[in-house]
Amino acid sequence: MSDAALEVIGLAKRFGGVQAVADLSFTVPAGGIAALIGPNGAGKTTLFNLVTNLFPADAGEVRFLGTSLRGRGPSDIAALGLLRTFQTARIFPGMNVLENVMAGAHRQIRHGAAAQMLWLPGARHEEAALRRRAADLLDLVGLAGLRDQPAASLPMGAQKMVEVCRAFMARPRLLLLDEPAAGLNDAETAELAALLRAVCDSGVTIMVVEHNMSLVMDIADQVIVLDLGRLLAQGTPRDIQRDPRVIEAYLGVAT
Repeated sequence: MSDAALEVIGLAKRFGGVQAVADLSFTVPAGGIAALIGPNGAGKTTLFNLVTNLFPADAGEVRFLGTSLRGRGPSDIAALGLLRTFQTARIFPGMNVLENVMAGAHRQIRHGAAAQMLWLPGARHEEAALRRRAADLLDLVGLAGLRDQPAASLPMGAQKMVEVCRAFMARPRLLLLDEPAAGLNDAETAELAALLRAVCDSGVTIMVVEHNMSLVMDIADQVIVLDLGRLLAQGTPRDIQRDPRVIEAYLGVAT
């Protein structure tokens, strides 16, 4: 077991003539919240795709809790406890909000199809526990009153919150969140921040790609800055706010 939740070592990826990620190395300690930021086109989402092996890397290695992810499929990586969300919310149509959140726990169900069909006591108790946990997560993000609504009928911001709750239902050890605050208003963003802190306090390491700098500076223990696929800076939020290289990358002016 490693003290690092995630180790990225010399990672590289090229798409045609574009070097999307170049010799990238950094470490995310276990037990905190790391924010991945950078200008548009910096390679943030590509990095998530490389970490979860949706794209094969041209070079380098990724280790999760000391275990190499080389050659592992996305489903195998998820089974290890490394999960991710996407920029666009992915909701199961035909299911209500609570059912969408409960779907995240499908790997944890211990009672088989026969016990479910016969509605045996063990299956009933298991489902009741999952319902309580899903309801608690919805309450944390202010969606408890919508639990019985069709999830597809929710605004995009609320759908994003449902997706984040569903990911936490899977009890990940490391969760990669791709722009979870996109489409959220100020109140929803505050509820998201409370959820991230609560889940992190429960022992889940979180890495988040985010453009909302107020949220990043509020919740992150460390900030990793990419620019043109390369590591530009890494440090505490206070360090990053004062780094002239980061200011230049975002504003296009030297300080």
